[in-house]
Amino acid sequence: MSERYDVAIAGAGPAGAQCARDLADRGYEVIVLETETEEEFPARSNKSTGGTFASMMTSFGIPDDVVAHTTDSVVLESPNDFLIQNQPGFVLEFDAFKEFLVRDGRKKGAEYRFDARVREPIVRNGETVGVRYNGDEELCAEIVIDATGPAATLATALGLVDLERKNHAIGIEYQFEGVTLDRRGYADLTDAMMLRLDHEYAPGGYSWLFHTGADTAKVGVCFIQNERYREHASRDLTVDGYLEHWLETDPRFENADRLPETEIRGSAHVQSPGAISTAAFMAIGDTVPSVDPVWGEGVDNCMKSGRAAAMTADRCLTGPVDTSAREMAVYDDRWHERVASRQDRRLLMTKLLYLASNERYDQLMRDLNEADRDTLSAINDGNKREISKLFSLSDLPLLWKYWRET
Repeated sequence: MSERYDVAIAGAGPAGAQCARDLADRGYEVIVLETETEEEFPARSNKSTGGTFASMMTSFGIPDDVVAHTTDSVVLESPNDFLIQNQPGFVLEFDAFKEFLVRDGRKKGAEYRFDARVREPIVRNGETVGVRYNGDEELCAEIVIDATGPAATLATALGLVDLERKNHAIGIEYQFEGVTLDRRGYADLTDAMMLRLDHEYAPGGYSWLFHTGADTAKVGVCFIQNERYREHASRDLTVDGYLEHWLETDPRFENADRLPETEIRGSAHVQSPGAISTAAFMAIGDTVPSVDPVWGEGVDNCMKSGRAAAMTADRCLTGPVDTSAREMAVYDDRWHERVASRQDRRLLMTKLLYLASNERYDQLMRDLNEADRDTLSAINDGNKREISKLFSLSDLPLLWKYWRET
């Protein structure tokens, strides 16, 4: 292998591109291998609604020109009730966002190689020393990072990641114009990001509407494919079928028209990450996976995981190089502390939500509307004491279902 780098990253998504930005800014020789051609990037990997908040924009220096629309609130809907929380947010032009990360990384010195499909890690004496791509092409690196998302190409080959099909969530989204955002009897969704818990439209998942300016909005549905989480389903439909059912029956869409070339399909795994590093290797972004299990927000966590990996690589490559499994495990600690803290509790909340009935969703909205902002924040952070206050004796069947599931 004649080509040698400090760090090789597979995948130019938010996690991989942010990791490359940070490493290049520290002066490391870093290369990113991306499957798509440069001409089409990121057409086939443009798989995110792009909803995020001010903390991400500020922490990672994201410019305003990649923002499609700023929002003022987050709305949670159940079949017959809703909760409105004032929370400024941003709906990104996701393709422009990804292009910015690549462009800025290159400006800092990162090398990008498009049309480069990573095939497998190169391992010698139990340590990853490089990657093989596009058939038999090879390159060497002190550290290799997998940012290939749910494909987990390198992490799977190394036996680190076990993404279980029963935890696989799929989703579809389109952008529409002519959406009635302030329909009587519903929450006003003007300048809002809305998530709806309703088995009628997303059994074992949720649907969403993100306002993108004027009368346009991104509208989508996602759910876990495991039949256990779809026992409340009243219809045997695909994810496309449920989205169509929502569009046909919700009066807010009666005058809406689908905008061309706005289809997004994506997937993620809702489960504990397991091992995420070994000697000279780290897995980041949705390879881990990093998506927030409760609300599906993935951009911020992916960016954080890229930064945590860059910080770990910097530590391991400073002074005497030490990429042993013990040293690389610093990334695991950073991930659990800074990327997805209390992940197990949030997974518990997710499973309980998806197993609950529509009637329980309505009760949840009533309970949350009676809570103060500090309590809501504590619940969202996974505070056991505050979460326990939401339960009553009538929830015993739900807790029994959760116990059987786990």
